[in-house]
Amino acid sequence: MSILDKLKIKPMEWVEEKDGPRFRWLDTRLIPWEEVYRETKDYERVAQAIKDMEIRGAPAIGIAAAYGMALAAVYSNTNDVNVLLQRLERARNVLASTRPTAYNLFWALDRVMRKASQASSRGVDAVINSVVEEAKRIHEEDVKQNVEMGKLGAKLVEDGETILTHCNTGALATGGYGTALGVIRAAFEEGKNIKVIATETRPLLQGARLTVWELVKEGIPATLITDNMVGYVMYKGLVHKVFVGADRISSDGFVANKIGTYMIATMASKHRVPFYVVAPSSTFDLSIEGDNIPIEERSPDEVRTVLGKVAITVPSVNVLNPAFDITPPSLVTALVTEKGIITPPYKENIRRVIKEQ
Repeated sequence: MSILDKLKIKPMEWVEEKDGPRFRWLDTRLIPWEEVYRETKDYERVAQAIKDMEIRGAPAIGIAAAYGMALAAVYSNTNDVNVLLQRLERARNVLASTRPTAYNLFWALDRVMRKASQASSRGVDAVINSVVEEAKRIHEEDVKQNVEMGKLGAKLVEDGETILTHCNTGALATGGYGTALGVIRAAFEEGKNIKVIATETRPLLQGARLTVWELVKEGIPATLITDNMVGYVMYKGLVHKVFVGADRISSDGFVANKIGTYMIATMASKHRVPFYVVAPSSTFDLSIEGDNIPIEERSPDEVRTVLGKVAITVPSVNVLNPAFDITPPSLVTALVTEKGIITPPYKENIRRVIKEQ
């Protein structure tokens, strides 16, 4: 039995049908009110799902993009290997244009294209099979890596502690287990008596909608707070540790994550609360240093409304809506990866542990 078959929550899957394979995913925009699965045979539909945040979270975006490439290969409708490679490159470009910050996206696309190129001398069928198998492998590896990170990170959690987390870093943001929320899940599964404080995560409320939904499903005690309560709960001593995820980490430890993370890290430093970042090695971009990470700017209407449904301000007001911010390494206690826990100095230790992908 594959590790994917054992998942409690299946955010996405590759489905073999008589009329051909398709990619299926849980539309996270509708959680917690509805659990609706979408499916397609079209890689452009996968790209749209990533762009519209039906699929979100850096690891999940990477996996979905890999499956999008698999669809492009399967339904390429050509017997010419060069034409197939051209169509895969076109699909890669479409998928790469969806979300600029999540490094897993580009890592997964490059990995799939390398496999396609390596198989090209063996013909069209070999290329198609290699792309499909690589997409499945990326998915399985992600879950295995998440489980390993959970075990490593759980060692940092003591019985009786309250953990604060931001945005959603659980099954819905990954292949099916979780990064930062995976650590929390692992600690709970070990029998540790823990509690979780989840921030609502404006403007799209991933914490309130997704993280709380996952915690309730797992039976993990959870308390929801608004984003601007973080300083208060730390001042009151209600938080023992912070665990967050990441969308891209530079070679020297600058962390791009959901907007609001920098504020939380600053408060954690002020109140001497350990601040941990949990991310697989595929999230590390060793080609850049410092805060030179592209930050996605999203639609102003995400801020002018609540989930696009209820207007909360003057419709014409100017809006600043970066989806991510950057936390400097000086505020990060440690980085938890599947390859080990990385501590300062990050410039030396990240390359030593992660190495070139």
